[in-house]
Amino acid sequence: MPVIESTPELVRAVYERTRKNLSIVRERLGRPLTLAEKILFGHLDDPKGQDLEAGKAYLLLRPDRVAMQDATAQMALLQFMQAGKAEVAVPSTVHCDHLIQARVGALTDTNVASTENREVYDFLAQVSAKYGIGFWKPGSGIIHQVVLENYAFPGGLMIGTDSHTPNAGGLGMAAVGVGGADAVDVMAGFPWEVLQPKLVGVKLTGELNGWAAPKDVILKLLGILTVKGGTNRIVEYFGPGARALSCTGKATITNMGAELGATTSVFPYDAAMERYLRGTERAALAEVAGEYRDLLVADAEVEANPETYFDEIIEIDLSTLEPHVVGPHTPDLARPVSELKKAAIAEGYPTNLTSALIGSCTNSSYEDLSRAAALADQASAAGMKMAAKLMVSPGSDQIFETIKRDGQMASFENAGATVLANACGPCIGQWKREDIQKGEKNSIITSFNRNFRARNDSNPETFAFIASPEIVLAYGLAGRLDFDPLSDEIVQGDKKLKLKAPAKADDLPSKGFVRAFGGYQAPAKDGASVEVKVDPKSERLELLAAFVAPKAGDFDELPLLIKTKGKTTTDHISPAGPWLRFRGHLDRISDNMLTGAINAFNGDAGQAANVFTGEKGAVPAVARDYKARGKRWIVVGDENYGEGSSREHAAMSPRYLGGAAIIVRSFARIHETNLKKQGVLPFTFAVASDYEKVKEGDRISLEDVLAIAPGKAVNAVLHHVDGSKETIALRHTLNDEQVAWFKAGSALNILQSK
Repeated sequence: MPVIESTPELVRAVYERTRKNLSIVRERLGRPLTLAEKILFGHLDDPKGQDLEAGKAYLLLRPDRVAMQDATAQMALLQFMQAGKAEVAVPSTVHCDHLIQARVGALTDTNVASTENREVYDFLAQVSAKYGIGFWKPGSGIIHQVVLENYAFPGGLMIGTDSHTPNAGGLGMAAVGVGGADAVDVMAGFPWEVLQPKLVGVKLTGELNGWAAPKDVILKLLGILTVKGGTNRIVEYFGPGARALSCTGKATITNMGAELGATTSVFPYDAAMERYLRGTERAALAEVAGEYRDLLVADAEVEANPETYFDEIIEIDLSTLEPHVVGPHTPDLARPVSELKKAAIAEGYPTNLTSALIGSCTNSSYEDLSRAAALADQASAAGMKMAAKLMVSPGSDQIFETIKRDGQMASFENAGATVLANACGPCIGQWKREDIQKGEKNSIITSFNRNFRARNDSNPETFAFIASPEIVLAYGLAGRLDFDPLSDEIVQGDKKLKLKAPAKADDLPSKGFVRAFGGYQAPAKDGASVEVKVDPKSERLELLAAFVAPKAGDFDELPLLIKTKGKTTTDHISPAGPWLRFRGHLDRISDNMLTGAINAFNGDAGQAANVFTGEKGAVPAVARDYKARGKRWIVVGDENYGEGSSREHAAMSPRYLGGAAIIVRSFARIHETNLKKQGVLPFTFAVASDYEKVKEGDRISLEDVLAIAPGKAVNAVLHHVDGSKETIALRHTLNDEQVAWFKAGSALNILQSK
């Protein structure tokens, strides 16, 4: 049975391998190394022969761990079952956090979810038991919080089937969000492939004070770099300000590096991380990390002369950092709190706040909730309650039980809050919201990480703003966006209150955490004896059939399914919310494909014209019609296509329904990789303005595509409805291995043949 825990023996072995690899790499490069480079190069499969060139070389790496959440684990494990392996090759865990819907409160919601999702939970538990995977039951906590508390360690490399896996960077780990097919490769014992990222250095100086919180660091950075600024880059933090932040505060920052599009984000090992390891009963790991401290920080020359080692340097002074609010509809629309009132009025945002939500994987630490609870206590002392509905999502059972013991939970409830399950809940659209009707304009404010249109409650007219937990609570007390908590009074009837900035809170409870392992299930000692059951009639689960390899003629005059404009995130391509129940059933979930995408020709969401019938219909229905006719199809998209979640359903559904290629101005990293894994060709326009040449009703031929090769452009011929033709050039980033995936039909087909 594989070891699940990050034991001192496992961590020491990782450090020894890292030191050995780095001795080889240092000899090759002859220069000091950043922390990100130490971790990546320390995990190289072949440190002697590996090409090393940021932005060009594809690294083959050996991750130390794999983590999966229940929504993405279903498809990942359905694929792993086809790999022909008796057990996983690296420590792996599954966490049931995405399928619990926020309704009335923690206990009821968890019990309802356990009943409604029993078939899926039983499947995940059976597969985990059979193949040597640790299983965390519903209610145990959100994947990233549980990983931080139990499995993350400085200098390690982890991949996870969730885009916010970089949360573990707060504990000095290079943790990368991936699609399920990447996780399958690693669990099957093969190296993981990733484009060698470029490096962004963020120097932090000073120390946070007043209302400012770690969340404000990443919100400000989003305003600087935007949601595309981190693509194929690692963000590495350093400087005295970095050392002044708590471990969980660092995790908040690295968690939302996903919103930058970054491969991952990481902080160097320091005293705060050591305290956190000891505070979560991992003193033995702290001792091992202390022995290998030189591997867990950048070389001294890097901090002394960062401009020599990073592709871009950004400096943020924590002492002067203002609290920030971002949104609506995108996490990089950033401004200081002091400017929100003016922006709300100028832009016509609904100023009445209907809900305030705190917690989630990004902001549910003891420190976060203590600061927010202190504000709730100020309100209660003044005889005030929340003006907006307040919901609190603890990140784990450990946090839930600890704030219950120490009084923060009572503080929230006294102010009128509902404490939700230890799960993602409204952050990922699992919110049974009944106070607002779909189409009704309203504003909410959260301490979550994403605020795409319709993400939280499936209502496209909900204007979602993001801030730190303390700022969220302050706005919730006021109930309005046109309010500045730093200067304005809250008025409720004849009561007035000017909130004081919350004092600095403890990052670790003085009485220690209430450690909670009741929701953990270890794998079976004899996995071969465990039977995995999937009902052929199930609407929740479906065994996978292999995708067929492409053949001559598959790429001639393919109908344009839809041309999207503006943001086309994975939430637009494969919406979550009510569709989460079908994440293990490829046919059923494919009925949501591109239903949130905006048609560039008419502005409608999820609608397209059928080139054969001329009739307008839902995009999935049109795709199914093309598939029934034996015709593959093409999607054309805009900038940063596939931004957001790691969900590979956004690639698998297009592949399943007949997608041949996606042609865009630019891709988000994870989605581009997911398309490659499933045998869908991801192209970018060689000339970005050629996007405008694609017309409604076009049929597109990809010339000589079966001879595709690394670095070789592909021509596309646009066959317009009027009979004219235009030829445009397309670029791609496929390497030799990825070309083989395409020619085999998918990466999984290659894996099965090994």
